[in-house]
Amino acid sequence: MNPDFINATIGGVMIACSVIMMMGLLGKVTGISGIVWQTVKINRDDPSPLWRPAFLIGLIMGPALLHFSLNWELPTAKDDNIWLIILSGVLVGFGTKLGSGCTSGHGICGIGRFSLRSVVATVVFMVAGIVTVAIVNTVSRG
Repeated sequence: MNPDFINATIGGVMIACSVIMMMGLLGKVTGISGIVWQTVKINRDDPSPLWRPAFLIGLIMGPALLHFSLNWELPTAKDDNIWLIILSGVLVGFGTKLGSGCTSGHGICGIGRFSLRSVVATVVFMVAGIVTVAIVNTVSRG
């Protein structure tokens, strides 16, 4: 069996488990952009403010632990153009604000809860991503 298939399957199961645990234990949707925003915003009325930074630290440390303990390769950036990477981050941030959530919140949690709004948002995200890749690939070839 293809190792990429196995790794992708394990990754999908791990994402599903984390989403189920977040909803079951905290009653929270696992939307990364919302978690990042609420961490930066620092809501003083939040009764348990530490779960968000802990989640983000785990999001970074999880792949690092797998890399060092199992010698798995970490993905590398295809492009080292720092300005393109910064512009991409700004556009993604703008899109998540405009779409009231990100691919993790809408695509994983929203669709799993049969939210029509999340289905529409995910379709828009995917189409925008496909069009962007097509444009970048066309421009970079010519």
